[in-house]
Amino acid sequence: MAHDVYVTRVIPQPGIDLLREQLNVTVNDDDRQLSANELKRLASTHDALVTLLTDRVDRSVLAAGGDRLKIVANVAVGYDNIDLVAASEMGILVSNTPGVLTETTADFAWALLMGIARRTAEAQTFLRAGKFHGWGIMMMLGEDVHGKTLGLVGYGRIGRAVAKRASGFDMAIQYFDPVISAEDADALLPARQVDLDTLLRTSDYVSVHTPLTPETTHLIGAAELSSMKPTAYLINTSRGPVLDEAALADALTAHTIRGAALDVFEREPEVEPRLMELDNVLITPHIASASVATRTRMATMAAENVIAAMRGERPPTALNFDEVARNG
Repeated sequence: MAHDVYVTRVIPQPGIDLLREQLNVTVNDDDRQLSANELKRLASTHDALVTLLTDRVDRSVLAAGGDRLKIVANVAVGYDNIDLVAASEMGILVSNTPGVLTETTADFAWALLMGIARRTAEAQTFLRAGKFHGWGIMMMLGEDVHGKTLGLVGYGRIGRAVAKRASGFDMAIQYFDPVISAEDADALLPARQVDLDTLLRTSDYVSVHTPLTPETTHLIGAAELSSMKPTAYLINTSRGPVLDEAALADALTAHTIRGAALDVFEREPEVEPRLMELDNVLITPHIASASVATRTRMATMAAENVIAAMRGERPPTALNFDEVARNG
C-alpha cells in the first residue's frame, strides 16, 4: 500500500516528481499558508508532511497525526516552525535541508551589503523617477566596502561563506559565536573572535547569521544598535525576530546607524511600516536562497527524506532520528 504525502505549498517540480515515483502525493496548489485546523486535518490523514517555514507545526498539529504521521520534512535549513521536542516524544521524524543553501544565501547577503553601501535601490528609484539629469560629483554618494571591518553575528556555514567573500575585498573579519571555538574557526578562515559588544562597536558592516532560538530572539535591540558606529550598516538574512524591528526603525530614523538591509522580518509577511518609508533601508521579501538550483535541491532533499522514512530507513538529514528510535 502506497503511503500518502501532503506538500503544504507549491515547491519546485523535481521534488514533487521524485515523491510521485513511489508515493501518493497531494500538493496545496493554492500556494497559500494553511491554517492550524487544516494542518491538523492533514496530519491525521497523511503519513508525511512536506512543510515550509510558514507552516506552524506545533504540538497540537503533531498530536493530530496520531500513529499515522511518520515524518515532517521541512524545506528549509531552519526548523523553528516545528516543535522538535514534541515530535521526538511522539515518534515523528523531522528533517531539514542543510548545506545546500549556504553559498546562495551568502551570495545574497553580500548583494544586500553592497546594495545598501552603494545605495543601488535608492539610485534606481531616483533614475526611474526622472531625477537623473547628468553626472554630478556629489550625487548618490555611498560608502566603500573594501578595507572595512565586517562583523559576523554567527559563524556557521553561511557566516563563514560570507567571510570568504569578504576576504576578496581585503576586509578585516571578526565574528561573535558562543558555540564555535576560535581554533575551529581559524582552521577554516582567519578571523578574530570577539564578544558581541566589541563586534558592534568596531564593525563597519554587521551581518547576522544566527539561528532563531529563545536566546537569540531580539539579540539585537535598542541598546545594541546604539553601540554601533553611526556610520555602520546592519544586514540580516537569518531570521527576522533576531532583530527588534521597532528599535531598528527608531535607529534608522534617528540615524543612530547609517543603514540596514533586511531579507527577513519579525512578523512575516508584515513589515514594520516605518521601514517601508525610509531611504536608508534596503528590504527584500525573504529571497536569500531563491535561486533555481538551490530551491530545486531543497525540494529534492525533502523528498529524499520522506522516501527514506517511508522505507523505514534513516532520512539523510533527519534532526531527531536517534531520539525517535529511543522513544519508539
